[in-house]
Amino acid sequence: MRIIFSVFLLLFVALTAASQSPAKIFKRAEAALGGAKAMRSVRTVQRIGEITRRSDGASGRVVLLTARPGDHAVTYDVGGFEVASGFNGNSAWTRDSRGGVRTLTGPQGLIFRAESNYRNSLWLDYKKDKTKIVAGGRVDLAGKPANVLTLKTAKGVDIKVFFDEQTGLPVREEFSLGGESAVYDYGDFSRVGALLQPYRITYTANGETLDIKLERIVFDEPVAAVRFDFPVLSTEPLPDVPTLLKEVQANEDRVEQLLESYAFTEKRVGREVGKDGVLIEKDSETSQVSFYKGFRINRRIEKNGKPLSESEQKDADRDAAKRVEQIEKIIAKRESGDSAEAERGERMSIAEILRASNLLNPRRERFRDRDVIVFDFEPNVSFDYKNAKSMLRFFGKTAGVIWIDAADKQVARVEAVLADSFNIGGGVVAKLKKGASFTLEQERVNNEIWLPSAADINLSVRVFLVKGINVNQTIRSYDYRKFKTEVNDARVNQTVKP
Repeated sequence: MRIIFSVFLLLFVALTAASQSPAKIFKRAEAALGGAKAMRSVRTVQRIGEITRRSDGASGRVVLLTARPGDHAVTYDVGGFEVASGFNGNSAWTRDSRGGVRTLTGPQGLIFRAESNYRNSLWLDYKKDKTKIVAGGRVDLAGKPANVLTLKTAKGVDIKVFFDEQTGLPVREEFSLGGESAVYDYGDFSRVGALLQPYRITYTANGETLDIKLERIVFDEPVAAVRFDFPVLSTEPLPDVPTLLKEVQANEDRVEQLLESYAFTEKRVGREVGKDGVLIEKDSETSQVSFYKGFRINRRIEKNGKPLSESEQKDADRDAAKRVEQIEKIIAKRESGDSAEAERGERMSIAEILRASNLLNPRRERFRDRDVIVFDFEPNVSFDYKNAKSMLRFFGKTAGVIWIDAADKQVARVEAVLADSFNIGGGVVAKLKKGASFTLEQERVNNEIWLPSAADINLSVRVFLVKGINVNQTIRSYDYRKFKTEVNDARVNQTVKP
């Protein structure tokens, strides 16, 4: 019995040592680096040194900058080839000597945004950022044991951090999403003020490895905001932004009429983060979308990838018919002067919405093989939100980036984050929490109209002061077709034109 007890005791000790809790690993790392308080006190960091490409030995200079709450910039040149990337809280961008400058979108953009946030606060704010922590156990890293934790961000980026088991220090980071990845290895830790910092960094991405040897690390010296902003490189003059928005507004008014003759298929996929931190598809719904007098009509045709049953389809068709009746009533109310009822169904253009924002950093880019004008936007504190329409009050609290097609004067893409919580009904009905984000894209159809093609929505809302709801959803729009709409006996008849 003593032998059996001893064996179980040894197994328990071994398992406990091999699977420390994430909280303990974080606290040990914070103590090793200099303490959470000292880590939080740093507002800006400048890292300057030499960078060498391992494949051919070419070298140059590198500057790494961070500024709270989430700004980050990297500039380096290797063998005369310069690369720069940055994130200013709204948009992520990159520039090199061959390809010029562009805004980072898709997995690359999300990874750089996640990295920018991580560089400024590491894991200290993971709860506030709605990041899940998944323990990865103990692994062998370059011949030394290390504990692994993965930070799974709300946008689906995985940040895998390796903590040296002996020192507790973070010695490797891996950022990954959608086949894109970036790996950082750290060494030669030395004290800078109250904190321990790595002076040797190895960066691996896209099949290339760069070795960085830092010479100086400086805390809390002022860093100009322009260092993180999108570079202005084009010699072609930019259009006057207010005039551009008026043109966008005029085009959207024209598009209102074209909408009546278009339909498309829309698939909404609900997602949720599982206990293991993996983003999985939960459910889906597919609908046929058309427009009637400026209002959307959704006719559901599939649920979770399967066609509706005969009875379900009848109910869906009945709902679409009721929607037409509702539209007619809304229009009648509008014509009778009932402004409250009129606003309920009113569509608002992006151009009108941006009146509640400050517009920054206008630039020219290429997007989806089209010339576009891009600028950042952020809340305008001087805007009269109290007397504004509800949509303006909402979008007036967002910050992000917008892409406008230079030729068609139509919105091609919007990325936005809710910079402050938004109350509905004074917060009693619902409260949309700060940090909610969405991305919307449109594509050119038949050389005459831009229609929705993709959306990504991630938000958290509290309903009636009690229930919290998380919405993580993708929307894909496709199969665009032109048709003629007729309304008879409150039913929508659609005839596809040849």
